Amino acid sequence: MIKTLYVRIMATFLAIILFSLLSSFLIGYYFFKQEIHSTGQNDMIAVGEELMLLYEQTKPGDLDSFIQRMVNLSAHPIQLHSQSGAVKYYSIADTEHVGVEPEAINDVLQGNVYRSPGNGEPTYIGLPFLIEGKPHVMFMQFSSQNEDVMNRMMLLILLVGLFIGSVCMVLAARYLVKQLQALTHATKRLAKGDFDVTVKAAGGDEMGALTYHFNVMAKELKQLEQMRQDFVSNVSHEIQTPLTSISGFATALKHGSLVAEGDRNHYLDIIIAESGRLSKLSDNLLKLASLDSEHHPFEATRYHLDEQIREVVVTCEPQWSAKKLLIDLDWEGTFPIMADRDQLNQVWMNVLGNSIKFTPEGGHIVISLSYSDDEIIFTIADSGIGIAPEQLDKVFERFYKSDQSRNRSISGSGLGLAIAKKIVTLHHGRIAAASKADKGTTITVHMPVRQDDVI
Repeated sequence: MIKTLYVRIMATFLAIILFSLLSSFLIGYYFFKQEIHSTGQNDMIAVGEELMLLYEQTKPGDLDSFIQRMVNLSAHPIQLHSQSGAVKYYSIADTEHVGVEPEAINDVLQGNVYRSPGNGEPTYIGLPFLIEGKPHVMFMQFSSQNEDVMNRMMLLILLVGLFIGSVCMVLAARYLVKQLQALTHATKRLAKGDFDVTVKAAGGDEMGALTYHFNVMAKELKQLEQMRQDFVSNVSHEIQTPLTSISGFATALKHGSLVAEGDRNHYLDIIIAESGRLSKLSDNLLKLASLDSEHHPFEATRYHLDEQIREVVVTCEPQWSAKKLLIDLDWEGTFPIMADRDQLNQVWMNVLGNSIKFTPEGGHIVISLSYSDDEIIFTIADSGIGIAPEQLDKVFERFYKSDQSRNRSISGSGLGLAIAKKIVTLHHGRIAAASKADKGTTITVHMPVRQDDVI
C-alpha cells in the first residue's frame, strides 16, 4: 500500500510517462508503418539497380562471389531465381530467407518490379536480372540487422526519455511535496499547542494560498489562546480578590478577640459587599455565556425607547444622586423600536452605570436620542476621567479596565461594556466610544428601528 504522497506522485508520474512513450511509439509506428515499408523497398530497389549496373559494367567471372560481396556491403540478403526454377541464396550470418510465391517469380520474369504487400510480412522486392543473356529474378529483402539497429535505437530513445522524465518528475515531486511536508510539520506543532508557527509561502499558486490561510489561522488561534489565558487570569483575579477579603474577615470574626465589638458590623458589611461582587460577576459570566450561545432567547417587542431610557435613569437615581451628578435627557418626540426590551435594558444600565462610576462628584451626564435613516442613535456623554487614546479600542474587551490601579472605589468586573457590545451586535447594531483623558467619554449606540429576524 502506497502511503506517502511523494511516492504516489512519483508512481503516478512514472506510469504516465511510460504509458505516454509507449503509446506515442505505437501510434507513430501505426501511422508511419506503410511509409517505412515503402521507403525500405525504394532503398532496396535503388541498391538492386546499382548492383545490376555494376554487374553489366564489370562482367565479373565469379557471379556468386560478386553477389556475396554486394550482400556484405548492403546487408540485404538476396535470393536469385533462374527461369528453370533453380534458386541460390546469398546472405550474411544465419539470415532466414523469405518464402517467395511462384506468382511473384513469374511476375518479375515478365519484366515487372515486385513489391511485397507489407501487411505484416517481411519487406522485400523483386527485380528482373539478365545474366549472360538469360532472364533471372533477384529478390532482395530488408536486413534483419537493420531492423535490430532501428529497434535498439527506438528502445534507447524510450529508455533515455524515461530516465530524463523520471529525474525531472523526482525534482518536481520533491518541490511540490516539500511545501506539504512543511505544512504537515507545522500542523502537528499547532495541534500540540505551539501557536508560534509560520510557514514560508511558496509563490502565488494554490499551495501559496493554502500556506497563507494556514498562517492566518495560526495567528488567529494564537490570539484566541491569548484571550483564553487572559480570560482565565482575569476571572481568577476577580474571584480571588473578594474571596480573600471574605476569608480574611470571616476568620477574624471567628476569633472574637481579634475584632473590636464596634468593628464587627463593618467587617460584616465588607463580607456582604464582596459576596455581592462575586454574585454579580457570576451573573455577568452566565449572561455572556448565554449571549455567546446560539440558543439565547430573543423576544422582539415594539415599545418606546425613550420611555425605557427614562426608567433606567430613575432606577439609577440613588447612584447619581449620591454623587450629586446632573443628568440631562436631550430629545424630542417618541422613539418606537422593535427589539428585545430586557436585553436593551441591560445595555442602558451598563453604559449609564459606567458613566456614573467614572464621573467625579458634581459632574454632568447628557443622554440624547436621534434618528438617522432607519436607525436610532443613542448617545451618552459624561464629564468623567476619560480614557487614554491607546486604551480606547480595548474598552469593549472582556475584563478590560481602564483604571489599571484597580481603585476599589470605582472598580468593577470589566464585563459591562463587553455585555453591552454583545447585545447590540445581536441586534445588528453598532457601539463605539470616543474619549479624551480628563475630559469625559462619549458612548454612541446605533440601533436599527426594526428587528424582523429572530437572532
